[in-house]
Amino acid sequence: MVQSFNHFCPVARAMEKVGDKWSLLIIRDLLHGPQRFTDLIGSLNNITPKWLTRRLRDLEEAGIVQRETQAGRREVWYSLTPAGRDLEPVVDALTVWGFRHAMRPPAPGEAVNPDLMIRGLTFSLNKRSRRPAHKTIWNMHFPQATYTLSCDGDVWSSSQEGSADADVSVKTTPEEWATLMTAPRSERSRLTGNVRIEGKVEEVDEFKKIFGIS
Repeated sequence: MVQSFNHFCPVARAMEKVGDKWSLLIIRDLLHGPQRFTDLIGSLNNITPKWLTRRLRDLEEAGIVQRETQAGRREVWYSLTPAGRDLEPVVDALTVWGFRHAMRPPAPGEAVNPDLMIRGLTFSLNKRSRRPAHKTIWNMHFPQATYTLSCDGDVWSSSQEGSADADVSVKTTPEEWATLMTAPRSERSRLTGNVRIEGKVEEVDEFKKIFGIS
């Protein structure tokens, strides 16, 4: 854990618990459910096993993360305690701030995790109230997996599976889609060369309108 700030303030105390590198990102991933060590390594990309072990131990000692074990099961699963789940508004606020003030296209060689991108996209669509005029289902096909984004007319949700009833089908890579979504809306149309968008004309038009693609 970080050393004490020697500063009497709840913000300082909170930062002593979760202010280390990787800690909030581990919490971000565990907010979506229990994860194995290998799951966390995969989603965090550049963290080393040594650092992940250290951070999980620190978060356990802080009462934020707990281990889940079952008789006859070798794997250890990690989940958030009630105190850890109380950090969800903090992670949501950081997500909003990041979208508004810190987003940029992926750097060369920077991995783009499709799970995290779809989660962020779903969050953004709900936060910005970008909704179609009717119930809608989109399939997002990446080399790693296919995801479904759907709107019931009010709330967007996502899942890692394709839908046979999709109104729009998009085929691209996580890197290409991230580059498109972080570009100014005025520049997005010229970045769609490697993004394949299929569906009925009116459904594709609505899809493009929501994402600022002319």
